[in-house]
Amino acid sequence: MKTRNLYALGVLIALFFAFSAQAQQDKKDVKALKKELNDKAIKEARKEAKQIEKDGWFTQPGTLPLDKQIETAWMKEAQVDDEGYPEYFVGSGTSLAGTQSAAKLQASTIAKQDLAGRISSTIASIIETNIATEQLTAEDAATIQQTVSASTEIIAQKLARVIPLTELYRKEGKNYECQIRIAYSQELAKNAAKDVIKQELEDKTNVAREKLDKLMNF
Repeated sequence: MKTRNLYALGVLIALFFAFSAQAQQDKKDVKALKKELNDKAIKEARKEAKQIEKDGWFTQPGTLPLDKQIETAWMKEAQVDDEGYPEYFVGSGTSLAGTQSAAKLQASTIAKQDLAGRISSTIASIIETNIATEQLTAEDAATIQQTVSASTEIIAQKLARVIPLTELYRKEGKNYECQIRIAYSQELAKNAAKDVIKQELEDKTNVAREKLDKLMNF
């Protein structure tokens, strides 16, 4: 019996060290991935900045220089969490107007809608996978998918703490063209989308709360 217990203990210890070694290797792999992405981001940002300047784009006084804005944008897009998944959603918008302020306002609205659309699309994909594992009526499943697809505008209104990445301008005749890029934390975005969609589904379907909780498990 003692020998058997010692053997079992030995197996557990071996498994512990194996899992620890794998966890350490995974961390090293993610760290290497982060460095590779950051290095690539900086290199690509410098290329893009040169091309953008050639195309006549400029920045507002008081904001970061053009090359730094582009570098920040690329770094945010390349940033990953400890599991190797992107940390931020990124949206962009471009608009043409008679004044810089009008062009900025329109471009900002478009960028936020683009960002919300990306968030909604990601959430829709997750929920679609979750729907397949739940026993829902065809009617409820269809309502859920339609609700998620129609949630972009509401999600856009709920987004707070949006991170500005680039704010670029160029002259087009008498008008100004504005290009804006913004980012939003994946974690905050999913929480915001979850709250919006869950409330909508509670109002529009008869799906039990526990099933909704499982659908919103992301």
